[in-house]
Amino acid sequence: MKNKNQEIRLQKFLSQVGIASRRKSEELILQGFINVNGNTAKIGDRINPNKDVVFLNGKKIKLPSENKYYIMLYKPRGYITTMSDEKNRKCVARLIKDIPVKLHPVGRLDKDSEGLLLMTNDGDFTNNIIHPSKHIFKTYRVTVRPGISEDQIIKLCTGIEIDNKETLPAKVDVISQEPNRCVLEISIQEGRNRQVRKMCESLNLEVARLKRISIGMIKLGMLKPGSWRNLSNSEISSFK
Repeated sequence: MKNKNQEIRLQKFLSQVGIASRRKSEELILQGFINVNGNTAKIGDRINPNKDVVFLNGKKIKLPSENKYYIMLYKPRGYITTMSDEKNRKCVARLIKDIPVKLHPVGRLDKDSEGLLLMTNDGDFTNNIIHPSKHIFKTYRVTVRPGISEDQIIKLCTGIEIDNKETLPAKVDVISQEPNRCVLEISIQEGRNRQVRKMCESLNLEVARLKRISIGMIKLGMLKPGSWRNLSNSEISSFK
């Protein structure tokens, strides 16, 4: 018996593997061009992409597991950056359950942070981003309390010792400053555990909100919390 949790609509599968839009895929199905496991497909059919064999005009369509996936996700606060959790906490896997292949996060965002998280099934792509030698800048919008001084900005920019090791110089821009509240954009070229939070905390700055807004040339943009989109070819190529 098929596992219903792993099944998706046939036209959705055809769209995900790049055959056609969902509407055009429905037309292909109606015209009899799509075959599943030896049977002519019909509207409403659901498939398990990891088990069923789909043909277009007699030619086998590569399953997504044979393709490379590259997505960007807006991780909301309250989610952990894992694909499963023995404590049944909310993890990012829930947000991409419609993707029929196993992806892994490229780096992490802690539970209380939000924003841009890249995910893929391409190990080389991941290494090109997170390897220390790459020095790819990641930018965070950070709200701190009570405020920030020029001396504290200089320390962030020149390097701060956390976990017995000094950070590489950061870029810091003050976006707004009000009484007891300051919004910063901090760009770092490392990926150490909770690095931005630890840098701020070492200067007695309370982090009220932390959102990653870019990695290299990839920007979070107008993506909504909990939603995702595929990376464009130019975005993928920027890390290769």
